[in-house]
Formats: sequence, structure tokens, C-alpha cells
Amino acid sequence: MRITFDAVPICSEKMTGIGWCELGQTQTLAELFPENSYEYSFFTSGDKERVKRVKKFAGKRIKLNTSGFSGFAYRAVSTFLPVPYSFFFGRKSDITHFFNYIVPPFVHGKKVVTVHDMVYKSFPGTVRGRTKYMLDMGLKRSMKRADLIVTDSEFSKKEIIRYFPQHESRIRVVPCGVDTERFHPCTEPERIPEVKKSLEIEGDYFLYVGTIEPRKNLERLITAYAAFFKKVGEGSPKLVLAGGKGWLDQGIYSRVEKLGMTENIIFTKYVPSEDMNPLMCGALAFVFPSLYEGFGMPPLEAMACGVPVLASGEASLPEVTGDCAVICDAYDTKSIAAGMYRLYSSEELRRELSRKGLQRAQGFTWKRSAEMLMDVYRELAK
Repeated sequence: MRITFDAVPICSEKMTGIGWCELGQTQTLAELFPENSYEYSFFTSGDKERVKRVKKFAGKRIKLNTSGFSGFAYRAVSTFLPVPYSFFFGRKSDITHFFNYIVPPFVHGKKVVTVHDMVYKSFPGTVRGRTKYMLDMGLKRSMKRADLIVTDSEFSKKEIIRYFPQHESRIRVVPCGVDTERFHPCTEPERIPEVKKSLEIEGDYFLYVGTIEPRKNLERLITAYAAFFKKVGEGSPKLVLAGGKGWLDQGIYSRVEKLGMTENIIFTKYVPSEDMNPLMCGALAFVFPSLYEGFGMPPLEAMACGVPVLASGEASLPEVTGDCAVICDAYDTKSIAAGMYRLYSSEELRRELSRKGLQRAQGFTWKRSAEMLMDVYRELAK
């Protein structure tokens, strides 16, 4: 088969979870199934650095299919006018897979789209206006254009069916994996103090990794941490929030100031990929009381590092963490604070969750994910 991957999610200098998911699946597919030909297609907009980044990811197994046209301009225009995608990327592909919700008009061959979640429907107030507008305008047409729809979890499948029941027969669940080359128990313990120093972290700390935005429930996490700090007193572990700025984040920062926690809650600068493992492994525990996740990669990455996890019981998170995390009520700050205290006060609990989390993470591999995705492609090829 000739398989094309839309590379938009992996073009950015600071990739989000969608980009890492695409990278894990596509690189592993090319490695496991070399009998097919693969390519990354993307608009370069004349950006040579973008081409270099994608070329590095592509390696020797995946070719590049580029257009110098502006991707932003194409997406804007094709929302209203059906400008054929095939004008820019040809008609040679048997299958083209779009990993970020939207299938453009007139793509040659079979089409697969990954729809990661339905947060714009279930929690519209937590989604950036521009994103919500794009999905409101484009997702209905996108799913109609796709031959098959891929999603990350059984929870997300149910959510898609809830809003788009007409597509139920075409939805396939392909869970994400975890990159054990990036996330694993620490093999270089000397790197932990180096990374902590670079991020101005002292002593023990709880860690959150993800976008700084309302859906992640960070205002309640901050309020819960303040209650935890009040109970434990001076010498409490810090709360470290590592992630890119989202939208509507001002309330999150102002909550820290209002509670007088500026000395104890640290918002890090951007954390380079090579520093993420030491940062994760150095944490006392990982905290992720999110309101809504289509899959929830960060808790899985923490488990793969052997770090005990606190997660909410919402959305897909129980599907990912199983019985390997302390589960809290996302809407109850007392529940979140109590979970943090349990992890802080019991070394035995931390050791048990570390062991169980490592075992569970071994079931979420990119190999398994890629094999399931190849089954989707083969189904189309028939």
C-alpha cells in the first residue's frame, strides 16, 4: 500500500500530545511493515526549519511530500471553498490518514481521520473559540469524507456516537502507546538535580505536565494544594506545573497569587524533550485531576517512569490508569487534597503504585498501537 500521513501535528517546534501520538504510530508502522511505502505530506509555507524537523522524524523509511503553499491559507480557504487537497499532494496514495480531526476536500484514495475526543461538544467553555469554530464548521463534513474514523479510547468512541450516532459503524478504537525510550525509570539519576536546578525547583515536588488551560482543572488543583500545604506546613513538597500556555489561563495564575502560593507553586519554562524524563522521575508523585481527556497520555508516561499517579475518575482516565493510581473526584478540592496527602504520607503506597503502574504501562506500546492501526488500513484495502 501507498500510505500518506498528514504531518501537520508534527510540524510544530513545540509538539502537543496529538503530535507525539502521530509520531509514535507512524514511525512504528514504517518499522514494523516495511512492505508498504509511506510519506509525510505537509505545507511548508517556505519554512526550511519545518522541513528539517519533519525530515528528522521521517528517517529513511518515510518520504516527504511537500507543498510550498501556506497551510494556514489552505485551511482557511478550504473551510468555505472545496479546494482539492490532491492539487497540492497528488493522486498516488491508496490511503491518507489525517491525525487531527479534519479531512480536507478531494483527497485521493481512502481516507482515515483520528478524532481524539469530543471536548468541544461536552465542555465547550474550556475550548479556545477558534478551535471550537473550526470543529463546528468542519468536523461534520470531515467524518462524512472519511472512510473510517479512528479514536483513542472506548470512552471517546462512546462520546463520538453520542454526538454523531450515524457514524457508529465506521469508528475504530486504537489506543495510544508510550515511548519507553523517553519515559522509563531513571537510568541517569545525576540528571535529576541538573534539571531541577535549570527549572528552579528545590526539594520534593508534585508534578503536573500538560497545557495550562481550564479543561485540566488546574484552579481546583491549586486550591487543593493550598489546603494540603496548610495541613502539612513548611517543608511541604512544591507543586510544579510544566506545560505550554493555553487559553483562559489568567484565572489559573491569579488563583496562585490569591492563595499566597507563589513561593510554593512553580510554573516552569518550556521543558525540552530530553529533560522530561529526569523531571518526571524526580517527582514525588504525578497529579492529573483533568475534567476531560480523550486518552490521557501524561499519567501513562508517569506510570512508565515508575512515578505514582493521582488522577481524576473522569472521562478516559480510569481506562488508562486502571487500579494503578489514586483516583480523586475532579470536582471536589477536598478529594484532590486528600489524594495528595495519601501519596505524600505513605511511602508504601507510592512503592505499590510505582510497581503496578510500570506493569500497566507495558500494555500500552506503540507496537500494539501500530498493529491495530495497520488492521484499520488493511480493512480499507479490502
